[in-house]
Amino acid sequence: MSKYKPPFHVTDRIVSLIAEISEQVGRITVLQEGTMSPRLRRENRIRTIYSSLAIEHNSLSLGQVTAILDGKRVLGNPNEIKEVQNAYEAYEMMLRLDPLSEDDLLKAHMLMMNGLISENGRFRSGGVGVFEGEALVHMAPPAKFVPEHIHNLFVWYEQSELHPLIKSAVFHYEFEFIHPFADGNGRLGRMWHSLLLGNWKELFFWLPMEELIQSRQSEYYETLGAADRQADSAGFVELMLEIIRDSLLEITVVGRNTDQDSDQVIDQDAFSVNQLLSILGEDTLSTVELMERLGLSHRPTFRKNYLNPALEKQLIERTIPEKPNSKNQKYRKRK
Repeated sequence: MSKYKPPFHVTDRIVSLIAEISEQVGRITVLQEGTMSPRLRRENRIRTIYSSLAIEHNSLSLGQVTAILDGKRVLGNPNEIKEVQNAYEAYEMMLRLDPLSEDDLLKAHMLMMNGLISENGRFRSGGVGVFEGEALVHMAPPAKFVPEHIHNLFVWYEQSELHPLIKSAVFHYEFEFIHPFADGNGRLGRMWHSLLLGNWKELFFWLPMEELIQSRQSEYYETLGAADRQADSAGFVELMLEIIRDSLLEITVVGRNTDQDSDQVIDQDAFSVNQLLSILGEDTLSTVELMERLGLSHRPTFRKNYLNPALEKQLIERTIPEKPNSKNQKYRKRK
């Protein structure tokens, strides 16, 4: 067994999130009835690349990223266009990568940073820090220790008996802590997280969880920093599990229409609405109370997948219908 042991403990919140995610994975697997359609895989891949690069301050829009990947000419910063092209090549290779291979990690970095830095495909040769403005928020370990740290991290992951959802998030944190490359650590760390999860369940190869990381970007970096200060990555693991759970809730499920041999979107609102009605019961509850009972923390996801569909289907009603945005607003089942 590896002597390397990341500083981490399993919380009750983590256990609860694992259960929720497992339920969502089962739901999608049943509704999907096989592999996700090529069209949806491509759409999700483009959203993943756009969001991951936007986190790294790439200014290209989703439309521009789509156009670049469709082979169209786009006016923009040449380096930013190159970032998009490189990321697409790296993600296209993902299904052929071994998530436990250090050589494959270097191969992916070589593609991801090709033409952008001189040390692409190699561990950094110098020191590196993470800054917020002019403030140093994280000083990575000296370069001479990077190969050993990465090797130990891979050995730990392979030997660990933790659930893949947990240990992939721990890997993500430890990877960012080590900061093994001169540049590209964030985008490659997020890609490797998806690769590790995809090795567990295939749908994670195509889940655009970077989109929700982008929407919670400040919290993402704050939680990384808190884990550094506390020498415990449990808080970061909780955040990543919330993001995975919410990404699964937002995924569009597509099945095959065998009569017409075409894609058809399966209505998945009913699943979330039934959950909402079940926890609401005969009570009258506020948005905060409903989210607490559902175990949700991301308000936009709650509104999009639970509240709005239930209101549109007239299964629930507001207690103050004339003031939809009232701070005292609550909800109950329609009689």
